Amino acid sequence: MTIAEILKSGNYHLVDVREPMELEMDGYFESAVNIPLGEVAERKDEILSLEGPKILFCRSGKRSEKAIEFLASEGGTNLYNGGGFADLEEIFNTI
Repeated sequence: MTIAEILKSGNYHLVDVREPMELEMDGYFESAVNIPLGEVAERKDEILSLEGPKILFCRSGKRSEKAIEFLASEGGTNLYNGGGFADLEEIFNTI
């Protein structure tokens, strides 16, 4: 399933792993929960308890990939890398 298909379904959770100052500079999605990459390990249960697809994103997709690798190693499933904020914003604008 593609990110666009997941977003169209309306059944997903957005997890923004950027730092709070990046949200102020670059923008953010109201529906996303902000859990900076440095907090993912301590807040893993919060993320893994979310029902349905979990789309993680950051500025370029690199930190979200690291977060997904960690969460998958902890038994996480239904994890998707949404790439960068601008990438997701572009997808939202096309659906």
